[in-house]
Amino acid sequence: MARLGVNIDHVATLRNARGGVEPDPVAAAAIAELAGADQITIHLREDRRHIQDRDLKILRQTVKTRLNLEMAATDEMIAIALKVKPECCTLVPEKRAELTTEGGLDVRIHQDALKVAIEKLQAGGIIVSLFIDPDPDQIKAANKIGTDYIEIHTGSFADAPTWREENQELIKIENAVKLARKLEIGVNAGHGLNYTNVKKVAAIGGIEEFNIGHSIMSRAILVGLDRAVRDMSELVRYA
Repeated sequence: MARLGVNIDHVATLRNARGGVEPDPVAAAAIAELAGADQITIHLREDRRHIQDRDLKILRQTVKTRLNLEMAATDEMIAIALKVKPECCTLVPEKRAELTTEGGLDVRIHQDALKVAIEKLQAGGIIVSLFIDPDPDQIKAANKIGTDYIEIHTGSFADAPTWREENQELIKIENAVKLARKLEIGVNAGHGLNYTNVKKVAAIGGIEEFNIGHSIMSRAILVGLDRAVRDMSELVRYA
């Protein structure tokens, strides 16, 4: 069965909107774990727009499952990761103006820098994943530089305006999973997945972990975080 990673960034976004202390992403992580989350995912951005360094430090002390740190492959972030020691680091592209991550890394262009980052993190005992589009050339480049995992960017699938385009994107994801597994790379997936579309991706098989945030937090406003996590966990595990 696939694992569910719950991204709690939006809890910090809501807290920061008022400059206060509520809601607390640390408390949200604890509730998510009790509801069945296999992993807590956070993105420490360069501009600290949501998750703060203090959040990361406390979460490292309190998370009981696994902590997945999404981050840019910069010297600052690598140093932070090596100090905090999350179980996994997912390297992602990052732009200050974007609302959320807009597509996968271009591993082919940045493979030298990414290779250095991967080697430093792995030497520190951290599993490394690269957030990439379901593109065979990107997967081959990721394999060449020694990543442990890839996380397939499912945004184009989630945003497809017609069922035909959605199906085309789903085929790309399926082919990406097959290639990665052939190359013996672990496969995760995330971005834009919700309670309606996640079953189609989970049904492919071969994806070890789904990292989902916005959809879970949106439902949590209506039904509570415990129920939102349990519902998503069931969809991911039993598709």
